Formats: sequence, C-alpha cells, structure tokens
Amino acid sequence: MSPAALVPVCLWRATPELIVALDDRFGEPVDAYVNGSQVWLRDDGPGEMTFEWRLHPVAGFRRPSGVGTYELFEATALALATGADPPAPLTAMWDGLEVFAAYGDEVEPATLSAAAVDALGLAPDAWGLVDHKVVGDEWERTGGGISIVERLMAQLRP
Repeated sequence: MSPAALVPVCLWRATPELIVALDDRFGEPVDAYVNGSQVWLRDDGPGEMTFEWRLHPVAGFRRPSGVGTYELFEATALALATGADPPAPLTAMWDGLEVFAAYGDEVEPATLSAAAVDALGLAPDAWGLVDHKVVGDEWERTGGGISIVERLMAQLRP
C-alpha cells in the first residue's frame, strides 16, 4: 500500500458572500459539470502558478429545473447579488470551495492560503494538507452521496 499523497488546499464553506465574491473576482467558471462542480483555472499562485478553484456540489446534487449546467453558477450569483431568488437554495447546490495547485506544483499551505486570500478577497475557513484520493474514492463508491467539502474539512481538523 502506497502512502497518501497529501495536497495543500484551502476550503471555504458555501455562503452567498462566497458565491458573489467568486463572480465578482473570477467571473463565469471555465467549466461546469453535470454533477454540479464549477471550476476556474487561474494563475493566482507564486510565479503565476495555476490554481484550480473548484466549487463542490452538495451530496446527492440535482440540478434545479429551468437552468442549464453552464448557466447555474451565473444565475445563482446574479440572484444572490441582487437579492432575487436563486434557482434553488444555496444549501441544495454547493457545499464549498476548494483551491489547490492545478498541475501538482509544489506550494506550501501557508503560501497557498495567502495567495488565495489575495485572489478571492476572503479568508478560507480551513487550510492545510489533504488526501484527495481517499475522498475521491468514497465519492465514486457512493455515487456522489457524500459531501466532498465535509470529508476534506474532517482531514484538516486535529
């Protein structure tokens, strides 16, 4: 059995302020998935290192009717910014945001956190080292029935 590959990450719980900040600072995601994930790839790291910013869906995510996969984030961000009703409650769509070095580049957790705060303008709820493989395996095994954010947060708690 090989040792766990630990990856530096920062995590934010999903809040209206987070969604609006993502939209204001980053704009529309570069990719969106039917499982609810929203992704931005940005050169926010030291030396323009590319960071992957991933908005993770809630366990058992179901896309709200009336909005497409690629329109979901923008429709939600606009609604939250203007006080309108989003396509569904935020708690039914996303659990939180994760950022990490996109291509396996090495970065210290504190450096990642400082660069992420500069880019997003919000301090993370948690940061440190996580094992993505164990969480990904569990997510696959349960057919998306777990909260990726909660599993990652649990790894960051003492």
